[in-house]
Formats: sequence, C-alpha cells, structure tokens
Amino acid sequence: MFGLLVFVHEWGHLIFAKRAGMLVREFAIGFGPKIFSFIRNETLYTIRILPIGGYVRVAGEDPEIIELKPGHHIAIELNDEGKVKHIIVNEKDKYPNSYPLEVDSIDLDHDLYIEGYAPEDMETKKRYEVDRKAFFIMDGIKTQIAPYDRQFASKSVGQRAMQLFAGPMMNFILALVIFFIIGLFQGVPTDKAIIGEVMPDTPAEKAGLTEGDRILEVDSKRVSDWIEFTEIVRQNANNEIELIITRNDMEEMLRITPQEAVIEEEPGEKITIGQVGVLPAYEKSLIKTIVYGVNITYDTTKLIIENLILLITGQVSIELLSGPVGIYDATDQIVQTGFINYLMWTAMLSINLGIINLVPLPALDGGRLLFVGIEAVRGKPIDPQKEGFVHVIGFLLLMLLMIVVTWNDIQRLFL
Repeated sequence: MFGLLVFVHEWGHLIFAKRAGMLVREFAIGFGPKIFSFIRNETLYTIRILPIGGYVRVAGEDPEIIELKPGHHIAIELNDEGKVKHIIVNEKDKYPNSYPLEVDSIDLDHDLYIEGYAPEDMETKKRYEVDRKAFFIMDGIKTQIAPYDRQFASKSVGQRAMQLFAGPMMNFILALVIFFIIGLFQGVPTDKAIIGEVMPDTPAEKAGLTEGDRILEVDSKRVSDWIEFTEIVRQNANNEIELIITRNDMEEMLRITPQEAVIEEEPGEKITIGQVGVLPAYEKSLIKTIVYGVNITYDTTKLIIENLILLITGQVSIELLSGPVGIYDATDQIVQTGFINYLMWTAMLSINLGIINLVPLPALDGGRLLFVGIEAVRGKPIDPQKEGFVHVIGFLLLMLLMIVVTWNDIQRLFL
C-alpha cells in the first residue's frame, strides 16, 4: 500500500517534469542503497532498501555531479556526426577509441562545446561541438549532460509549480479513484432512513430491526432521512424510543433503547451518545457514486487539515502522530476487518500524504512551491545556494521528526 502511495505521488512529478521537457535523472521508490534498477528513456528507475518515501531527481534541482574547469585532463569520444558523445573523466585508458584533451574552455549548459589541446599538439586549440545527449563517464558510470533548457530552473514559473504540485495532486486523484471503485462495487450509503446491516447483540437486533426496514417516525416525529434518525438516536442514550417502520409494505411499531457510548468527537473532548447498532443501506448509482467520491474526499481533506491545524497550534500533542511503524500496525489491524476497509484506509492515507506534502515546510513540495511563489511575486528567483541551504536544514528537521514519531510508535506498541 505504501509503495502504491509513493509510486503515484512520484509518478505525478515524473510525468509533468517530462511534459515540461525536463531531464529526469532518477525515479526512486525508497531511500538508501539500490536493490533494483533499470534505465528507460533517459531516466534511471530504482527501488531502494529503506521504504520510507521516494523522490524524482530532475536535472538542475541539485548541483550537477561533475564540473569540468580549464586545465582538467579528460578524454572524448565522437559520434558519427563528429560531435562529442562521451566525456571521459577518469580511467581513460579503458577507452581506446577516445581522444585525450586538456580543457581550455567548456560550456555544457548553453553553447554545448569543449575547447582544448591534444597532448601531442599543445599549440593548436581544437573545438568540439557536444551532442545534446552526451554522457559523462566517471568510474565507469554514465551520466547524461543536461543543457540548460532541460534543467528545472529554465522552465517557467507555471511549469515548475505544476511539476511540484503534481505529486500531491496525484494522491488526491488516487483517493477519488479508490472511493469511486468502492462506490461501484459496494454502493454508496443512501440518504433515506433505511436499515442496512444490523450488528449482532445490539439494541437494534433485540428490538427486531432487520435489513431493509424503513424508519418513518421516531417518537411520533416524522423522519425524512438517515441523518435525522441518527441524531435522535444519539440524543437518547438509555432512553426508550418508539419507532414506526415499514416492512414488506406493512407498518409496524417497535420500541428500542439506545445504549450509551462515549466517543471522542474532538481531540481531547469526549461526549456521550446513544447507539443502536445499525448501518445505512447502500444503493448503486453512477451519478451518486461520483458525488460520493467527491464528497468523501472533501470531508476527509477537511478533517485532516483541521487536525493538522490543531497540531500546529499545540492543541494536540505530537505524541498522537504516527510514522511508518504506527501506520504499519494500523494497516495490519484494518486489513483484518475486510478489503473494503483496507481500500478506504489507503484512500485516506493518500489524501494525508498529499496534504502533508503541501505544507509549506522546506524540503517538502509545499516548501518548494513557496519559493516558486515568492519568485513569481518578486520577479526573480531566490539565490539557489540560499534556497538549497534552507531545504537541507528542512530535510534534517524532517528526519529528526521522523525519529521522534517512530520512537512514539515503538513506545505505544512495544513498551
């Protein structure tokens, strides 16, 4: 499940980077040493050993791996057009078809050329055009060069913002798709006051309620929908209420006493309500399924944002946060309750991942979007070194938070 969420998120970044013409150097699931990799269409795809996230590395986002300066001794290999296809940085003796060269001047960003001197003729400067898809070769590893128009910084503010936003956007789309699939196969809860499932050993079962019963009245009050019915039940813990229902086109009267239950409606705020142990009926409708998917995505997004605000303002303790360990434990419990619940949980975590990544903190997509927004307002970019420093500090703080949250999970589960 976590692999799916990370894959969809990073796939969004990948697709919009390529659509904008950026050179995507790597698409990674996980961090740390590689356990599997392959190259396709200029991009290295990797699965790494630590399953705690992923990334898409676009040319120009980080300092380029290799920087050549005048005086460097390299070797070059030419293609059939006479352009440089390989720039060999070291171990030059392994490439017998290469030409040694002492660099005098080089531009691999805009004009794409190398000027230098061959060892046998240090008086004559030679100039070579560099192919747009040439490679550095260092320690036997090939790295494609990135002309400036293939780098992240060369693109418009809109293209860069879209590339950064695409990851969280795909998480919201994944949630919508999952909720839509659930609605298609399971149906969506009806608005009508019709009984679906009756839980065993509950007031509803003892009173004789069965699946398909429609609630007409509660204590002589006409009931038009499920919300009205549940509100009356919630307000009558331990109080007997009278129901008028229709069953097989016949009206019947039942008496039922909602049992008392204590729930935490707001963090740290517990209330007592009445419950009878029933679920609403489900109906299948394409239009209602679409509306259901949009509504539940919106409601889940709203709930997560509200709780995030409570956390930021200190109204909720950081001890309530869960990391990979806590998520794994919760997922293990939810899987045992059924596949539909597992899908619901996956969709909710996907929304959570999208929201968290949009928080304007350094190293997150939201933090980088903030810098792009500042550039749009001031009309010029912030110094890349200063921005990079902020993101590095932000990443270290996020790793520290991850350690704290993981320790909280371990204490809750094992200590």
